[in-house]
Amino acid sequence: MSREGSIRIIGGKWRGRLLKVLDAPGLRPTPDRIRETLFNWLGTALFDARCLDLFAGTGALGFEALSRGAKHVIFVDKYPPAIQMIQKSVQVLDAQTSCDIVRASAINYLNMLKEKEEKVLDIIFLDPPFASNLLKQSFECLASSHLVNEKTLLYAEAPSLLCQQDIPSHWLLLKAKMTGEVAYHLIQGRPPA
Repeated sequence: MSREGSIRIIGGKWRGRLLKVLDAPGLRPTPDRIRETLFNWLGTALFDARCLDLFAGTGALGFEALSRGAKHVIFVDKYPPAIQMIQKSVQVLDAQTSCDIVRASAINYLNMLKEKEEKVLDIIFLDPPFASNLLKQSFECLASSHLVNEKTLLYAEAPSLLCQQDIPSHWLLLKAKMTGEVAYHLIQGRPPA
C-alpha cells in the first residue's frame, strides 16, 4: 500500500493550495525551488498553452502550469495509483474541463498521438524515471513527430546535465541548471527538416 504526501502549488490562481500525492518509490515530485525556476523560464509562454505532462507522476508540473494560465494539460502516466491521485486533484481543483488524464506508457502514448495527427503542443514536460532510457526515447519519438514545432518548449529533468549533442540536432538547448541531484533543461523544439 502506497502512502500519501503532498505538494504545494507555488504560483498563479491556486497558489498555496496543497494537493495530496502518492508517496511511492521512484516518484519524485519536482521540488518547489526547481519549479519556481522552470516557471520563471516559461513566463508568458504559459498563457493559453496546450501542455503535455508526460510521466506525470504527481502531476506537479501540469497543475502548476494550469494554475499559471495554461489552457489545457494532458497528464500521462502508466501507474494506476498515480493516475487515481491526479484524478482526485483535478476534482479538488474543479479543473475537469482543462485536463485529460491518460493511463498509458509514455512512448506508446506518443506513438498513438503521432498516428492521430494531433495538434502541435506548446509545452511538453518530460520527467521520466532517472534509471531508464525513457528521456532519450521520448526525444526521438517527439523529434520525428508533428507534435513539436519552433514554438514548442520542452522541459526535461535528468540525473546529469545534458548538452546540445544529447538532444535532437534540430532542437535548441536554451537553458540548463543543476540543483542537488536533479538537472533540468529548457529546450526549443523545431519540426524535423
